[in-house]
Amino acid sequence: MEEKHIKKLARKSIETLEYTDCFITEVKVAGNKVEIFLDSDDGISFLKCRKVSREVEAVIDEKEWWDGRYTLEVSSAGIGRPLVSQRQYPKNIGRQMVIKTIEGEKVKGELTAVDDEGITLTYEVIELQGQNKKKKVKVQKDHPIKWDVIEEAKIKASF
Repeated sequence: MEEKHIKKLARKSIETLEYTDCFITEVKVAGNKVEIFLDSDDGISFLKCRKVSREVEAVIDEKEWWDGRYTLEVSSAGIGRPLVSQRQYPKNIGRQMVIKTIEGEKVKGELTAVDDEGITLTYEVIELQGQNKKKKVKVQKDHPIKWDVIEEAKIKASF
């Protein structure tokens, strides 16, 4: 079974359940293991994952794909997974991120803005100031990043 078929099935399940705030970030099919990763504008709940799983499972069983021998996992995209949709960024404002650009640059900082053009990360640097440039001062810097240069974006877990 191809990933595009499972993605279509999962999308239909989300529509049937009227989860208008939910969307699919990734679908993986490896042998008889199916993984569906969901996200939503407000955060995904276990209950929503379970209901989508049951909808998808019912169709897989009805159509007898994999002869009933498969593993289906429906879960949240999770903090370690890359952001794949612009829709995922606004709810993460205020969180620490690591962005890898298509030029290979890595930018770490707090996501402080999201708009049609891209995102802005804010980070701290220490600059030397004063007459003799001997006084160390922490300064906030903004780093705007356009959507088309983001290769990978991940939320950085803070403990």
